[in-house]
Amino acid sequence: MEKLMQYVWQHRLLRPGPMSTVDGRSVQIVDPGLLNEGSGPDFFNAKVRIGGDMWVGNVEIHVRASDWMRHGHHNDRAYDSVILHVVYHDDMPVKRPDGNVIPQMVLPVRVDFADHYNALVMRAERDLPCRDYIGSLPPLHLTDWISSLGMERLMAKSARILGLLDRYQGDWREAVYVTLARALGFGTNSEPFERLAMATPYGFLARHADSELTVEAMLLGQSGLLNDIPTDNRYALALLREYEFMQKKFGLRSVTSPGWKSGRMRPQNFPHRRVALLARMVAMLPQLMSRILDAGDEDELRKPFDVTLHGYWATHYTFSERGVATDGGRETKALSYASVTGLLINVAVPLMYAWGERHHDRQLMDRGIEFLQSIKPESNRVTAMFEAAGIKCRDAFTSQALIELRREYCEARKCLYCRIGHRMLASKAT
Repeated sequence: MEKLMQYVWQHRLLRPGPMSTVDGRSVQIVDPGLLNEGSGPDFFNAKVRIGGDMWVGNVEIHVRASDWMRHGHHNDRAYDSVILHVVYHDDMPVKRPDGNVIPQMVLPVRVDFADHYNALVMRAERDLPCRDYIGSLPPLHLTDWISSLGMERLMAKSARILGLLDRYQGDWREAVYVTLARALGFGTNSEPFERLAMATPYGFLARHADSELTVEAMLLGQSGLLNDIPTDNRYALALLREYEFMQKKFGLRSVTSPGWKSGRMRPQNFPHRRVALLARMVAMLPQLMSRILDAGDEDELRKPFDVTLHGYWATHYTFSERGVATDGGRETKALSYASVTGLLINVAVPLMYAWGERHHDRQLMDRGIEFLQSIKPESNRVTAMFEAAGIKCRDAFTSQALIELRREYCEARKCLYCRIGHRMLASKAT
């Protein structure tokens, strides 16, 4: 309820008519102030005319006036500058440390508005309750929101990469390696892959990049996928012996409870095969960044990710004979066209944007955005949900925007902060 009250105050969705403090003084909101996302009063630098006098300062909002005491604000000097206490229930006066009563005002929120808000956010995690409203939005408003969401998602991915770069003291190879590993999890196994990469530094792998068996052994061993291997699988046993040697050499500690998932998954996406693919790409990592930055079109951007698997993994999905691949060829494409598209969206473009951001190259950042706008959109449950509601998904930039909207607003129940939800709620507030 308090979040809803903050929303009503911030956007001035108040009932028409005169307002007053609980002691009868007139109230006029000149400026509601800036919403505070951290500690301290809810709104900074508000301007409110109370009884003819202009007050400039902070505003605090509570469901009950007694929450002031319950939250300990009477002992916090940060609240001495509060000029107005806005409440839903006036159950007590509040005072400053010097004994002066803080002006207090009751903010009525329509019961049906609160009910509508609650119904919206309670359904948002599992459904799209604004589905029928989306079609009535002005196209320009919707386009602007999609653009903002697409940039929000790309910037978040860039920030993750730059965070890795700082973690590894400016080593782009390590940042690229962890980013690639996480992306090879394709959502389902992204977290286990990231933990694997962080537990197995690229610097160690690079020393043996000329031996694919050694790199593969280190990664599979660190991942826990060499545990409980069949005793008659000679390739798996060779990997295990190599891993045990490298584990002692580098003092490696395997990932504890990695949490690999393979249920309801196509065999070619099994963790064993994806880790083998990461091992195959380790030797290519030193050139990966330059190839991404130099790519002139989508075909050139795809080439570094269009990798084949040979040897054992050309014909197997796991270490079990039940996982034998059906093609039986000497080499096989490791990733489908759609999967490579996923790596362009989640690795290539974010790396391009992050590089441009770190080196203040606006042209490179714009090129990353243009690539997203030229790549075909992802096709998944999220994009299908919004397309059914009337939002056309024409490119990867839009599909990324819709995923951002679903993950960060709908599923997080942040309808108040979504421009669609805001317009929908605002239309029913007064």
